[in-house]
Formats: sequence, C-alpha cells, structure tokens
Amino acid sequence: MARVTHPSNLELQALSVLWHDGPSTVSAVLEALPDGKDRAYTTVLSVLQSLERKKLVKRAREGRAHVYEAAHPQNTIVSRASHEFLTNAFGGRLGEAILALLSAGTLTPDEKTNIERELKRHKAMAAKKTAKKAPAKKAAAKKAPAKKAAAKKAPAKKAAAKKAPAKKVAKKAPAKKAAKKAARSAKKAAKKVAKKTVAKKAPAKKAAAKKAAPAKKAPAKKAAKSAKKAAPAKKAAKKAAKKA
Repeated sequence: MARVTHPSNLELQALSVLWHDGPSTVSAVLEALPDGKDRAYTTVLSVLQSLERKKLVKRAREGRAHVYEAAHPQNTIVSRASHEFLTNAFGGRLGEAILALLSAGTLTPDEKTNIERELKRHKAMAAKKTAKKAPAKKAAAKKAPAKKAAAKKAPAKKAAAKKAPAKKVAKKAPAKKAAKKAARSAKKAAKKVAKKTVAKKAPAKKAAAKKAAPAKKAPAKKAAKSAKKAAPAKKAAKKAAKKA
C-alpha cells in the first residue's frame, strides 16, 4: 500500500465519524463531529473533499446525496498519529500516556471491558515472547560452543588433510630414490661381474690357442724330419734300380 498522507485534526474527526458510524453524508458528519463546535455545511464538505483528494475516503452517489466512506481502517491511520502523540507529548512512555488519557474522561462499562481484555492479551503475548526467547537463547548458547568447536576442527582437519599428502609424497620420494640407487648399483655390479668373467675367459682362450698351436706344429715338424730321412733312402733305391 502507498504511504498514507497524515490527515489534519479536523480531518481526523471526520474520519472518526466514518469509522464509528460507517458511510455517512456531509450533514451526518457535521452533526457527529466529536468536538461539537458549530461549523458550516460547506466547511465539512471541503474537509471531506480534501480527504477524498488524499485518497483517505471514497465517495459514492446515493440519489441526490453523496455518501463518504473511510478508505482505510482506523488502526492504519491512527497508529502513526498516536505514535507521534506518544513521542512528542510523553517521550514514548506508554504508561503515562494511558493514565493521562484515562484522567481525561470517564469510561463506559463496555470500554472498561474492552480495555481489560486488551491488557490481558498484551500480558499473554509478553509471556509467550519471553517463553520463546528463553529456549532460543539456550539453544543459541549450546550451538555457539558447538559451532566454535566445529570451526576449530575444520581448519585442523584441512591442515591435516594438506599435511597427509605431503607426508605421502615425502615418503614416496625417498623410496623412489632408494629404488633408483639400488637399480643403478645392481647394474654396476652386473657389469663388473660380466667384465671379470670376460677377463677370465680371455686368458683361458689364449692358453687353449697356445696349446693347440704347438700340438699342430709338432706333427708337421716330425713329418718333415721323417721325409728328410726318407729322401736319401729313396735316392739310393733309385740308383740301385738304375744299376740293375
């Protein structure tokens, strides 16, 4: 709803008639104005027309007469005026304002009953509010340490989670280095063993070659010697054959 324009004092009186008596003509409002002062018909008409321009009343035509009706409920309009009155006249102290209003006039039995009913309702509402606030405060007090503990644990968990991979990486890194070193040392040892075995095999091959070489040369030399010895015998045989 748009902001309601605050009515003047005389406009409030006219509105009070409409709230209490319902839709009324200008003449009815003139007769029922609370202060009871003598006013002209045109004065009240201009007041109602002003309220219509402010959109605080609605006008409808019934025959030749114009009927005015309040456009908003009483509490919507009066709440602002009463708040200003309470603040300006009593500094916001509601008790003093109520006592001042009671001393300003007399209450009818119905009004007293309504006021008592309203006071009981206010007491019940205040009791409910305090009852609701107490468990809420206790729950908040219980939740606060739990939230703090959770907030403390959360960074600790995150830090532990961050450290854990670092530890794993740190453990894996030396293991990998050790494995690499072991592989290198194993390769070196294998190379050394291979070199030693090759070195051992080479002299054995040379010795075998040396042994084989004299063995091969010896029969050849013997054959040559026997051939030389047999040569003179062959020559003598040839000579003997020629002589015969």
